[in-house]
Amino acid sequence: MRKTEPSNRPILKSKIFLYVTEFFSGMAVMAAELGASRLLAPYFSSSQIVWTIIIGTIMIALALGAVMGGRWADRNPDPDLLYRRIAIAAAWIALIPLVGKYLILLISGLLIVTVSTNFLAIAAFISCMIIFVPPLFLLGTVTPGLVKFTTDSLDDNATIVGRLSACNTVGSILGTFLPTFVTIPAVGTFVTFLIFSGLLLVIALVYFIASRIKPITGAVCTVLFIGSAVCSPMSGFAFWENNLAYEGESIYNYLQVKNLADRTILSTNVLFGVQSVTMKSEGLTGMYYDTALAAPALADHADSALILGMGTGTYARQLRRYYPDMKVQGVEIDGKITRLAGEYFDEPSDIPVSTYDGRAWLAASDETYDVIMVDAYQDITIPFQMSSVEFFRMVERHLNPGGVMVVNMNMISDGEGSINESLQATIASVFGSGNVITADVPGTTNRELFAKTQGEDKSFKGVSDLAKDSKAIPLRAITYIRTHDSELRDYMSDVAHRFVKVEEPDPDSPLILTDDKAPVELLGMRAIDQLIAEEAGPYRTILKEQGIRGLLDAVR
Repeated sequence: MRKTEPSNRPILKSKIFLYVTEFFSGMAVMAAELGASRLLAPYFSSSQIVWTIIIGTIMIALALGAVMGGRWADRNPDPDLLYRRIAIAAAWIALIPLVGKYLILLISGLLIVTVSTNFLAIAAFISCMIIFVPPLFLLGTVTPGLVKFTTDSLDDNATIVGRLSACNTVGSILGTFLPTFVTIPAVGTFVTFLIFSGLLLVIALVYFIASRIKPITGAVCTVLFIGSAVCSPMSGFAFWENNLAYEGESIYNYLQVKNLADRTILSTNVLFGVQSVTMKSEGLTGMYYDTALAAPALADHADSALILGMGTGTYARQLRRYYPDMKVQGVEIDGKITRLAGEYFDEPSDIPVSTYDGRAWLAASDETYDVIMVDAYQDITIPFQMSSVEFFRMVERHLNPGGVMVVNMNMISDGEGSINESLQATIASVFGSGNVITADVPGTTNRELFAKTQGEDKSFKGVSDLAKDSKAIPLRAITYIRTHDSELRDYMSDVAHRFVKVEEPDPDSPLILTDDKAPVELLGMRAIDQLIAEEAGPYRTILKEQGIRGLLDAVR
């Protein structure tokens, strides 16, 4: 094999181009890592589990690349080979927006009928291995190759390595901040992949042109880049949908608005559930926010409400309809969701919405409320900081005497060690025995939890306020007195019959979640496995009994 010494390439004589290469290589690695999280999030969530898998697989790829890159550089110190690898890595990253989503769905479809547990972790891991490991392995070979080509003697070896490391680090810093704060919010994940892969490809093309190398590799990679740049924007994450009113991204979420004949839907995840549903007809709909309307009737007063996780304002809209004099404050961390709420969901314009994390907002506020709605558990992602004892104690302090907290738990998952069991035990440990009840919402995966603080009236000693107020007759009566709405009054009878008391756990119960220990991601993954088992069970049976042909016939 012909070996080309670096000294034979004039572009490398000053070594500046090698430092530039290291800079853009480090930038591309971090941009690809952040892009990976945004590519996977619409399908697998952005939980700590998914982030762990992304970081772990990318570190594996870089480590293997560093080992093999060093060996290849020692065997053949040819910079042409290094820049060909860079060009191939750039083309691969450029193809991710076009091909990646199809591979993710293919992998998920195969696993959903074959894997019984840990679907989320396994699917995310395999997706990362197939989509991201190959190009990042190639980029992992860059640093040892550049060290080989840059150092002339042992006298300045450490200085050269230090400069390369600094260039890589500075590039990585920009590759971290630019996608998060600039490119992804401005132009989206797909274009972000193209921007950073394009910069990497330009480095390789400049080398090929300056070195007068036959442009076969460069030409092929350029064609692939252009093809992806043209075709990728033509389809979104949910490319099979043809009735989307909006599809885009914010700093925090993938966002999708679907406009149907009877409802408008906001999704922050493609594969698992929806974040918010607004029915176009007025009045009661049977959705979770109707059941949550028991909270103002269970509270001693219904003059004020705080909604943590305002979303598209569905609960606020119902409160405004049935309790028009109630003062409502919303908190929503994602400002883009708030903007979509006004554009597509007719969110009440007179309700103030703070763009803030719910827990941070409570920590900064001295206000108290009669009702606090916690609706911050989006799809399969539950923020641990809003599921702990410390958080619910904070909520309790912001409730007036006789105030009620209602929590929308949107994954019905029962049994020992389930996410709902842990949340219920955590809340019961804060509010005390007899002060916590739940109500499942028929036909949905939602469960509403109500917790009440002790009221000012102490005449009912030995009986909690919630125990007496949640009975059908008083609940109906208070609802009608406060709303003068007979439909809502009658609906509260149904809600009252769905109430289930939550017992206070042992203080040392392992179910209680704290800031120090709240494994909500693992608990949520179990809930997903349970959901998949219920939905995919029949297809797994068909696959086992009739094979692949039978499964294909069943899904047609």
